[in-house]
Amino acid sequence: MNFFLSGSVFLASLISALFFLRFWKDSSDRFFLLFSLAFALLGIERLPLLLRAVDSDTHGSIYFFRLCAFVLILWAIFDKNRSHPKNST
Repeated sequence: MNFFLSGSVFLASLISALFFLRFWKDSSDRFFLLFSLAFALLGIERLPLLLRAVDSDTHGSIYFFRLCAFVLILWAIFDKNRSHPKNST
């Protein structure tokens, strides 16, 4: 069952990354690029579980990928809220 759920999370994360990547290509907004990278990292962190390289998701390398993904998400939100339009009326 855990193998099935890891595969589902892997696939959902990669689909979300492609979804945000499409919006980035249309708008060239860095927010969507950072979200795409974050979801790609969340998908990549599931690969060791799918390939049975680690036994559980409490391994240190898994947490490193998750930390990087969440830092990217926070950075995207902070960057989006910090930037102001140049021609605001």
